[in-house]
Amino acid sequence: MTKKGKYSNVHYQNYLGLDALLGTQVLRSVQLGKPAHEEMLFIITHQVYELWFKQIIHELKSVIEMFAEEKLDERNIGNVIARLNRVEKVLQLLIDQIGVMETMTPLDFLDFREYLFPASGFQSVQFRMIESLLGLAEDQRMTYHNQKYSSVFPEDQQKELADIYANGPLFEWVNKWLERTPFLKTPGFDFIQKYKEAVQRMLEKETLAIRASDYLTTEDKEKREARLGSTDSYFKAILSEENHNQLIKEGKKRLSYKATVAALFINLYRDEPILHLPFQLLTNLVDIDDLMTSWRYRHAQMVMRMLGNKIGTGGSSGHQYLNKTAERHKIFADFHTISTLLIPRSQLPELPTALKQQLSYHFTQTQHHDL
Repeated sequence: MTKKGKYSNVHYQNYLGLDALLGTQVLRSVQLGKPAHEEMLFIITHQVYELWFKQIIHELKSVIEMFAEEKLDERNIGNVIARLNRVEKVLQLLIDQIGVMETMTPLDFLDFREYLFPASGFQSVQFRMIESLLGLAEDQRMTYHNQKYSSVFPEDQQKELADIYANGPLFEWVNKWLERTPFLKTPGFDFIQKYKEAVQRMLEKETLAIRASDYLTTEDKEKREARLGSTDSYFKAILSEENHNQLIKEGKKRLSYKATVAALFINLYRDEPILHLPFQLLTNLVDIDDLMTSWRYRHAQMVMRMLGNKIGTGGSSGHQYLNKTAERHKIFADFHTISTLLIPRSQLPELPTALKQQLSYHFTQTQHHDL
């Protein structure tokens, strides 16, 4: 029997606020005396987007709060991964939902499109919040009519967006978390030095294999060695802290040198038990970036299908603008380029026994590793 008072019965309709929620689909075409059947789909689809945006924001804020405590270890890193996994699932839903929208034909859309001016998806403050919470750099954003992206929002929402950057988006907290990785320098083992030596051995081995090949022509050998030289140069550029910091100044890198080395270490030694979850977390961030890019491209394709080269209702170049954001609005690109630095497991520097024990949970019950 349900207890009365504080835990009295609640009705499904009231708990979900369905009277208010289901009363918000107000069709402008009906208000203007020219009902367009497809406008209902258009409104509901975008309202569902905004509801899912709210859930993503809820998850990202909670993840950032955990990072902000500056103590993200094996005791609670699983919660971060679970919530980022949920964000991934929601983003996939958003991509799939475009297929529902595309059941409306371009001609159907034109029945009510003229009633939407100047409303635009640019005015979704929640989507901008998601970009900001993840850590999209403000100087990398595409401008809106040559003005700051937040200019379309009222002052209170502009402040909310600014506060996200002031308090630190997820990218910055992940950078700090990686910089605290404790395994990079231990007595008798300097990871970056050992890694440099392993890279050099790998490149020398590949060079000898090219030169010894019986089926490559001299010209082919020269071309392959030249390409290998480019790879060597890239390794040297990244492995030099000075060069890495110069790339940051030029806007070509965002992740700090120390954080990049930590991410590399986690990727290379991810088979060690204590690195399983950190590796999964980095994978989540790459997946989220990929899904955001996929959503932008899919959105751009839908706009091309519906509007061709028409100007967007908000005054943008429509498809062209959306396509460019997919190319430029990447957040965790630095983690993608880690793949360039990977070497085969067989050539990894051997870890000292003491370090392998640390990475295999050989510690007391009161001892935990911050990562």
